[in-house]
Amino acid sequence: MAVDEGFAVRVLEGSVQVVSPPSWFGENVFNVKSTVHAEEAHVVERGGWIEIVALTAARVQGLPRPAPLNYVNTTRVGRLVQLLTGGLVWRG
Repeated sequence: MAVDEGFAVRVLEGSVQVVSPPSWFGENVFNVKSTVHAEEAHVVERGGWIEIVALTAARVQGLPRPAPLNYVNTTRVGRLVQLLTGGLVWRG
């Protein structure tokens, strides 16, 4: 499945293996495989196509990365910074 960076796979029951998106090391392509057991979570470090393989009967939950919170600063300095940077001030 295609996921973004920060996506988490939480295992509710059983065990799964999460295979990372392909990476290059020199001229070789490789994948990192992580085993995740019940009550554990695995956070994907790089976006791309991952594979989830059940090692036992399992229930998993996908948790997308939380969106950053944006806010409009109501102080004069905050508004000036917002105008100078050309956009919203992000925090998260």
